[in-house]
Amino acid sequence: MYKVMALDIGTKRIGIALSDYLLILANGHSYIPRMPEDRALEAIYKIVKENNVQKIVVGVPLNMDGSKGFQAEDCINFSKAIKGYEIIYEDERLTSDTAEENLRNKKIDFRKDKGLVDIESACIILEQYLSKKIL
Repeated sequence: MYKVMALDIGTKRIGIALSDYLLILANGHSYIPRMPEDRALEAIYKIVKENNVQKIVVGVPLNMDGSKGFQAEDCINFSKAIKGYEIIYEDERLTSDTAEENLRNKKIDFRKDKGLVDIESACIILEQYLSKKIL
C-alpha cells in the first residue's frame, strides 16, 4: 500500500497534500519554502519517505485556453528535479480561488498565512486526480 502526494508549486511556497492508503481522501499536510530549491527537494523526499509515497501529482497552472505559460513551465521544470517517483501533471486552473473560498467557508483566516491557501490548493489538486483515478 502506498500514498499519493500532491504539490502546489508556487514561486514562494510549495503546498503539500497526501492521500490516504485507500487512495480516496486528500489531506492537507504542510507547506515548505520554495527556495533554496535543494532544501525544498530535501523536504519533499523526507515527506515521501515517511509516508510511503509512490506517485506525485504536480499541479500545473495552465492558461485559460489550455496552453502552458511561464508558471506552468516553472512547475514542470521544478518537478523534473524529483527523481525516482512517478510524476503526474494535473491541471490546476483556478485552484487558488477555490482554495480561498473553501477556507473562507471554514472560517479560517488565511490572510496572514498564505501557506494555508497552498495546502488547500494541493488538496484540491489531489482530489481532482483521485476522482479520475481508476483503481
